[in-house]
Amino acid sequence: MSILIPDEVLKASGMSENELMLELIILLFQQKKISIGKAANLVKMNLLQFQHELAIRKISIHYEITDLETDMKNLKKLGRL
Repeated sequence: MSILIPDEVLKASGMSENELMLELIILLFQQKKISIGKAANLVKMNLLQFQHELAIRKISIHYEITDLETDMKNLKKLGRL
């Protein structure tokens, strides 16, 4: 599916197409509609670049205690902990 955004909306925002897309993807990420990996992929950034964009805006990544527990288990399996 494609969404057509009228030129006047783009002009009114004062943003380029890429900037508007980035803002939309960040909003979807903030609302937990898409994952950080998917968001980075959609804006054609690597994960570190996308995390930097979030940091600039003071937006935290969604990292729950269950994510930490999973990471700890995986590190133990790999012998890194």
